[in-house]
Amino acid sequence: MIETAFTPWQSLGGGALIGLAAVLLMLVAGRIMGATGVLAGIFAPASVYDLSWRVALLAGMVTGPAVFWLVTGGMPEITVPVSTPMLLVGGFIVGVGVTYGSGCTSGHGVCGMARLSPRSIAATLTFMATTAVTVFVVRHVIGG
Repeated sequence: MIETAFTPWQSLGGGALIGLAAVLLMLVAGRIMGATGVLAGIFAPASVYDLSWRVALLAGMVTGPAVFWLVTGGMPEITVPVSTPMLLVGGFIVGVGVTYGSGCTSGHGVCGMARLSPRSIAATLTFMATTAVTVFVVRHVIGG
């Protein structure tokens, strides 16, 4: 049986940092912080400024674990209870969903919901419901 550890303080801290980053990006650059949009914009930036803030944001995401390691002296234990092929299938499904949903969980769930966007509310309800059904099926029907 897969068990998920409930980490309220770490989750609260991480959520607060994501929210702060989203607000700061909107304040400084006037842009919405959707991770897939930020990544896609690197391949066709509108300007040097556009490229620079996107690279800085992605560099922060990638170097976050190194900062954690420097601050705490160790890395958190991470276990991935599925095989590499399943991770690839999941990644492909997420990529298709991001394409058809016109954005990702950070764009819709964090920024779109904060702007009361009807499209983002619908997208967030859809991916949260899909997540709940998937977890139920994997944990209780299939027995993962």
